[in-house]
Amino acid sequence: MVGYPQKLERTKMNYNFKTEPYAHQLVALEKGWDKREYAYFMEMGTGKTKVAIDTAAMLFDSGEISGVCVIAPKGVYRNWTNLEIPTHIPDHIPLRVATWKSSLPAATKAEINTLFEPNDDLNVFVMNIDAVITTKGARVLMEFLTSREVLLIVDESTMIKTPKAQRTKAMINFAVHAKYRRILTGSPVTKSPLDVFSQCEFLNPRLLGYKSFYGFRGHFADTVTQQFGGRSFKKVTGYRNLEELKEILQDFSYRVTKDECLDLPEKIYMRREFDLSKEQKRVYKEMKAFAMTELEGEDASVTSVIVQLLRLHQITCGHLTTDDQEVREIKNNRVKELMEILDEVDGKAIIWANYRYDIRRLYDAIAKEYGPESIVTYYGDTNDDDRVRAVDQFQDKSSPVRWFLGNTQTGGYGITLTATNTVIYYSNNYDLEKRLQSEDRAHRIGQENHVTYIDLIARGTVDEKILNALRNKNDLARLITGDQWKEWL
Repeated sequence: MVGYPQKLERTKMNYNFKTEPYAHQLVALEKGWDKREYAYFMEMGTGKTKVAIDTAAMLFDSGEISGVCVIAPKGVYRNWTNLEIPTHIPDHIPLRVATWKSSLPAATKAEINTLFEPNDDLNVFVMNIDAVITTKGARVLMEFLTSREVLLIVDESTMIKTPKAQRTKAMINFAVHAKYRRILTGSPVTKSPLDVFSQCEFLNPRLLGYKSFYGFRGHFADTVTQQFGGRSFKKVTGYRNLEELKEILQDFSYRVTKDECLDLPEKIYMRREFDLSKEQKRVYKEMKAFAMTELEGEDASVTSVIVQLLRLHQITCGHLTTDDQEVREIKNNRVKELMEILDEVDGKAIIWANYRYDIRRLYDAIAKEYGPESIVTYYGDTNDDDRVRAVDQFQDKSSPVRWFLGNTQTGGYGITLTATNTVIYYSNNYDLEKRLQSEDRAHRIGQENHVTYIDLIARGTVDEKILNALRNKNDLARLITGDQWKEWL
């Protein structure tokens, strides 16, 4: 290793880190920072993003790269530029950072163009995965990859696990133009061991030792030929040689789970952001103007303010209850974001949603994707016997139930759900007590692992204000006094 010690102590590394790494992060860096291609199979909440950023810093300092390109899901990619890079990149490294925007306004174009100019900085380009298959996005990405020596990172790389998917093919084609390549995911095998093939092909087609997916499948899966619609296809019936596959992966990857990281905090908080749909933006804007008018003409009470906030909150969730109590559905991106998170979860998870309407809709979406046997519900419409059965099935390690879906008003008290260490807030209740109580369903006696809490947030809406209040352990009712409602709206 040029400029770095040959052996690293588990507790300290000879590098000027901005944020102190945990012991398992040091191990990850030691194993992979200088490799041309490497996979960080680190469970959600163990800090794989920081490891990737430190890797980029080390490669830049050693003169190996002058650019970093991060490809991530829509709900994640802006976190890199808004939070993760400013938090973890060492202060001595000069930076130029640009974030992709689909509309490419003049300011964004100018920001991106600076990355192509001759400079001595670390040039960072962050992009969402959906942009790589657009004509404009592909052109800009290719220009960046060919303009300098680049470390190309795919965050949540299960996005490219499907060999025939357009974005998988695109990323594999882009990969050959990057000097260094990394994939990050907490669960490389979300549905089958075959999921690793395309992810590893992105790193280097030679790593697994198979030229095609079909050859790989033939060695690691049992199949039968079936007919459907006049066409034949291979159906996977089981898997084999998995110890061999594990040994192959160990040569170019690092795997760690939360229960193996003894130095992590007991509670880990994450957020996944998404944008409102065009219809949501229009309805949200109209409701916001209506709320301002309604509250401006009176001495606004806390109750009336919260009513208006909840109407806006409903819109961010993709529906609105009219004055005659009919629920109107609004096209939204929230469900899609949740499904992408579930695809990354290793094991079981609790999903809290604030509204009955959302719970019914989510049940249908999850049951369709994972099967009705994979999910139980626990909310006002669930009878007492089914509530008891739901908890028992979720807690049973041998049960096929992976997802516990409920609301904090009903399920946030008195039950134990320690079979998981992942809790997802599809939407939040504004009540602080309900938030704290619902967090403790998983984080209580019997929980042997660190617990990760993931909040879905509609960018630029009341979602952000509600979450900030809850994270700071503030009750909304106590915060909204006087004219403060104007700031909330």
